[in-house]
Amino acid sequence: MSIVMEIIISVLLVTGGLFALAGAIGLARLPDFYTRLHGPTKATTLGVGGIVFSSVVFFSVSERTLGIEEILIMVFLFLTAPISANMMAKAAMHLRIDRVEGTRGNPWDQ
Repeated sequence: MSIVMEIIISVLLVTGGLFALAGAIGLARLPDFYTRLHGPTKATTLGVGGIVFSSVVFFSVSERTLGIEEILIMVFLFLTAPISANMMAKAAMHLRIDRVEGTRGNPWDQ
């Protein structure tokens, strides 16, 4: 494997890891339910996508074959994360979870 491909794979891994770390920190530190949805659905999805894409590049170069399984994992991840976040947000609005943690009320009356 050439040094250029190793650098590309390393950059993808580090970038994916940083996005995943930012998503995890956002999930732990953001103040309420609605803002906590952004951590796992935005940053962590990109982080896992970058890590899986680096796996696709690595095995495509080393084994000279395309990793269909990894591509399907990325497609499934990018399709399901926004849908699940939308469903959780709709359920929270239906239950009238307020933006301040632990209170209930109409989230649009602020």
